[in-house]
Amino acid sequence: MTAADVLSIACDETERPALRPLPDAPARLLCDVGAPPRLVAHLRLVHDVAVQLIDWVKRRGLDLSIDSAAVCFGAATHDIGKTLYPAELSGPGARHEEAGRDLLVTHGVAPNLARFAATHATWTPATGTEDLLVSLADKVWKNKRVPELENLVVDRLSAASGLPAWDEFLKLDEALTVIGDLADDRLSYQMLFPVSR
Repeated sequence: MTAADVLSIACDETERPALRPLPDAPARLLCDVGAPPRLVAHLRLVHDVAVQLIDWVKRRGLDLSIDSAAVCFGAATHDIGKTLYPAELSGPGARHEEAGRDLLVTHGVAPNLARFAATHATWTPATGTEDLLVSLADKVWKNKRVPELENLVVDRLSAASGLPAWDEFLKLDEALTVIGDLADDRLSYQMLFPVSR
């Protein structure tokens, strides 16, 4: 697989599903580290969902004090450590998390952006809102719903809007249902690409 092939997966126009291209910096990083095709496709899918979540928050006029570019970068690189642990592309494993953060830092990425590779799979009430949004995008792209994660996001939404948590839950549930409705198309797209280079 050439760098041109990786950039094609990361950036070329798609129809079903229609996906936003990855930003240039993450796309180039994926070339530099020799990311497998399926990983590039997965990162593009999660990035696209993260953008949808950010747009939804913005349309609601909520101030969550998030850096949208950081969330997009985090979504576009969160699993980059799977380049080093390719078995985790098709099976369980968490070795890619810390390895991904280290790999990004080694390639000149600032620690505040590299952190998403290490934080995307775990969360607590102390987890930052940006990290929660990357984690949520990484789940809902395939229509996986995680109540513990969603409740943390609801708490942030409720604090920003002043609305009761149950009201924010209903709004978030509606948005995630719409995103989840295209999960089969996303899964089919990802499966078009091989796990290995």
